[in-house]
This record gives sequence, structure tokens and C-alpha cells, in this order.
Amino acid sequence: MNQQKELSFLEEAMENISAKAREFGLDFYDIFFEICPADIIYTFGAYGMPTRFSHWTFGKAYHKMKTQYDYNLGRIYEMVINSDPCYAFLLEGNSLLQNKLIMAHVIAHCDFFKNNIYFNNTSRAMVESMAAAANRFREYEFKYGRAKVESFIDAAIALQEHVEPRRLVKKSPKKAEAPKYECRHRKKETPYDDLWSLDEQGLFECNTCAYPRKFPPEPDKDLMLFITQNSVELEDWQQDIMSVIRQEMLYFWPQMETKIMNEGWASYWHLRIMREVELDEADTIEFAKMHSGIIQTSRTRLNPYSLGLRIFEDIEKRWETPTEEEREKYGRPGGEGKQKIFEVRAMENDSSFLRNYLTKELVNDMDLYLFKKMGYDWKVSQKEWEKVRDGLVSSLTNCGYPHIVVEDGDFNKRGELYLKHYFEGDELDVFYLEKTLPHVFTLWGKTVHLETRLDNKQVLFSHNGEKGSKKFL
Repeated sequence: MNQQKELSFLEEAMENISAKAREFGLDFYDIFFEICPADIIYTFGAYGMPTRFSHWTFGKAYHKMKTQYDYNLGRIYEMVINSDPCYAFLLEGNSLLQNKLIMAHVIAHCDFFKNNIYFNNTSRAMVESMAAAANRFREYEFKYGRAKVESFIDAAIALQEHVEPRRLVKKSPKKAEAPKYECRHRKKETPYDDLWSLDEQGLFECNTCAYPRKFPPEPDKDLMLFITQNSVELEDWQQDIMSVIRQEMLYFWPQMETKIMNEGWASYWHLRIMREVELDEADTIEFAKMHSGIIQTSRTRLNPYSLGLRIFEDIEKRWETPTEEEREKYGRPGGEGKQKIFEVRAMENDSSFLRNYLTKELVNDMDLYLFKKMGYDWKVSQKEWEKVRDGLVSSLTNCGYPHIVVEDGDFNKRGELYLKHYFEGDELDVFYLEKTLPHVFTLWGKTVHLETRLDNKQVLFSHNGEKGSKKFL
């Protein structure tokens, strides 16, 4: 089949699949498809976007992914960008049937990007923003030297996951706040000023005024923003780099916290749409093979396509045809399966999705379990369904990254940075911690401390720019 004829078939298939998706109620942005050779699409996959600043970590990711492709150990069939309009890239060499499945899959991704609440605050013009940032980074390399810029990006990337995506959510006002006092040793306005504070005499001393202002007033989870705004060491170009990396992480964060839902939703709809598309016998068998490969499970890791698909199908079944017990206990009238899955798609993320909809029957049917290393061997540690569910939810909290906050930005009254790890059962990787603290020092410019828990004891790790230290609290 010549290229022009193949493109004609693809355009016709896209029209049919888009029309069928809209019949099902999917609501998505316009989509532009491009067919790319393996080198290009794997470059996009390594960078995460078609346009982004250059860094050695992306090259490392590209080498790994491309090697897997060359040895037939892994394959990227497509890549879709969360933007308006959406951009999707198809791998050159895909068959027409593969591209039909991918188009249906991509349409569902775009529907998810547009309608899930966690994507509401993401920029839909991030492709253009990243291209502009990449140009500025190249200018910095020319002006300050590539080694200096890359070294600083190393430090910024070491902290890039420590952002607060819910920063715009307003907190409820506190019921009562401590009274605000000022130093009584300020310059007097009249000769009688000290008479007004006789009842507070002795409460204040110069330089140690009671109730000193805490910095920050409350623990701050957004390390990237706090350092960008408060580090006295950062120059303008370094603040720009920090800001760009933070904004890019905020763009990717919703995709990270909805991976299971997003892939499950896309798999659900490519399955439904392809069943409605006219296929001959050979294509039907080939599609079944492709779909089974997508949802194939593993003994050592979760397949988000499979898990998400099974949960969405189970939700649809339980709300469409509830049992008598469910009708009486939950008041489900039935016939609401489609409405319910669209509601879930709009309102949940992976943590709430699993907590609310991963049932005992699904855990047992999919043979889900938790495992951990015991001695020199990896062994199954838990098969009780509630503990399996809670363990999975716990692993997804904060996208799997440790919860670390800025506790004090002026520790010891010397401008030192005091960080605190909110221990939730999982200890920090000490090797990684000790390698990361020097990067934090680079960004802050003064001694940095991190409090965490090891072996049920509070431990303080510190780094002063020359060496690290550890002490038990």
C-alpha cells in the first residue's frame, strides 16, 4: 500500500472513530496526529514533550527506551500531549489496525485531559511555554557556560517532585489565632507609651520578643517555590530555571496522580469503540491479540491499563445492574452505569479511585497482593484484600514521593534551612538522601538539615557545603 493511500485510509478511520466516540458521549479537544520514525518518537518519550530544555537525564532515558525498542523488549506505539488542541504522535511502521486502536485510545486520553478536575489548572499551551524556556536556557548556557548551567539544573531536578499542586486551594480559616505582639522596645511615640504596657511588663526582651515570627508561618510543602522566592544565593537566571522546572512538574503532576485512571479509561473506550468498527475476521483476531497484550498482567508490577479497565467495567456493572442487596443498602436504582463512570472520570484521582472502587471481588479475581524483601528474597507479605487496597493507595499518595516540608527557613537564626520528613511508615533511602542534600545546599547557599525517622528513632541529617553529618535527636 502506497503512503498516500494509507494516509487516506487513516483519515477516513479517524473520522469514523471520532464520530463513534462522540456518540458514546466523549468530549475531547481537536486532535492533530503526526507519524514519526522511532528515533523521533523515542526522543519525545524521553523528554516527555516535543520541545523541552536539554539535559543529560533525558539522554539517559532515551538510550534506555531506544535499547528496549531495538531488542524488542518494549515499544511505544503512540504519544499524546495534554494541550488544546491535542497533539498525538504515531510510530512509523504501525499497521492500519494498530493505528485505529491507537486513535481510539488517544481520543479517550484527550477526553480525560479535558474533563478530569485534576487537570483544570494545567496550562494548555505548555508546548509553546516549554519551547520558549528551552531557548532561554540555551542563552544562559552561552552566557554563563554550559557546565555551570547544567550543574545548576542537576540541583533543581533533584528537588523537582517537591511541589504543592493544591497550592491554589484555599484553606479554611483557623478558629482562633494567637495574638500578635510587637517589640515594646520600638521607638516611643509619646513620653507615656510605656504606661499602656504595664500589664505586659517582663513579657518582652529586645532581640527575643515573645511570639517571634516563624519563617515560614506554617510548614511549606512546596520546596521548589520556597527556595526560589527566599534563597539569597540565586541569581535571576537561576530563579528562572527553578520556576520553569517547577511549572513543568506542576504540568506533569496530574498525569502522574491519575495514571491508572487515565490508562484504564483509554483502554475501556478503545475496546468499546473498536467493537463498533467494522473489522474482518483476520483484523478481529489481530485486535484481540493487541488488546490482550496491552492488559497483560505481571507478577512484579501493576499494569495500569488492566487495573483501571477492570475497575471501570466493575463500576459500570454495579451501577447498571445492581444486586438486590446493593439496591436496598445503597439505593441504586440501576441503569446508571454509563453516568457513573463519567462521574468517576471527572472527579477522582488514582488514590481515591482505588480507595472507593477497588472491591474485595476484584482483588481476589485479579490475584492482587503486596510483597517485600525478607532477608535475601522477595516474598508475598499480604493478601487480605483491605490491606492490599490500603497498601496500593499508600504507595500512590503524593505520587509515591516522600512528604517533606520546610519547617524553618531561618534555623539557628543563621538563615539555615530545616526540612522535615513526615514519616508515614516508609523510611527514606539514606544513600539517595545523602546525595540530594548537597544539591539543596547549592540552591539555598547555607547549611541544610533534614529530620526523618530511621529504625523508630528521629535522625537529623545535615550538610554544610563541605561535608554531611548525622545525629540522633
